[in-house]
Amino acid sequence: MIRKLFLGVWVVAWTLTGYGALASEGQPPLEGWFSDGINLEQQAAPDASFTAIIDGQEQEVALADYAGQVLLVNFWATWCAPCVEEMPALDALEAELGGEDFQVLVVSNDRKGLEMVEPFYQEQGLDNLGIWLDPRGHLMRAFETRGLPTTFVIDREGQVVARAEGAAPWDSKEAIALLRWYMENP
Repeated sequence: MIRKLFLGVWVVAWTLTGYGALASEGQPPLEGWFSDGINLEQQAAPDASFTAIIDGQEQEVALADYAGQVLLVNFWATWCAPCVEEMPALDALEAELGGEDFQVLVVSNDRKGLEMVEPFYQEQGLDNLGIWLDPRGHLMRAFETRGLPTTFVIDREGQVVARAEGAAPWDSKEAIALLRWYMENP
């Protein structure tokens, strides 16, 4: 009897503290790949410029230009096999969540910039992602990125709140739940 009571109390406590399938209050849900593959952080996003392709024209931008949105900033290159592997998932994520509250910024580190990226998008059928370029790696160095692909989640206040190194299933229900949490919890 005492064993059953202890076991019941333990199960309830385990669930309420967030170690079960549900996230604890105030913490984002980390399930599936994201339970081990993402590091939660809290630091200001760096202030470095990079290039956006807007209406076919190159335009210098900074992360501050996207203030008020939750951002998923992904550093990649066309020559990086894991990067190429995860691009369809990032495209699907932008199709699912992209809008006024959320945006996927895939920042290419290809040295030839648009000359490499634009044909790659066409070949891969990436219809939902915009094009951002950082051929000299200024933004990537500002983030202290160690390799490609590396992805950062930035909250509405411009704080880096998570980092993932390596290819991730960004179109999975776990990724969408994680990002929705940041969209709904300022």
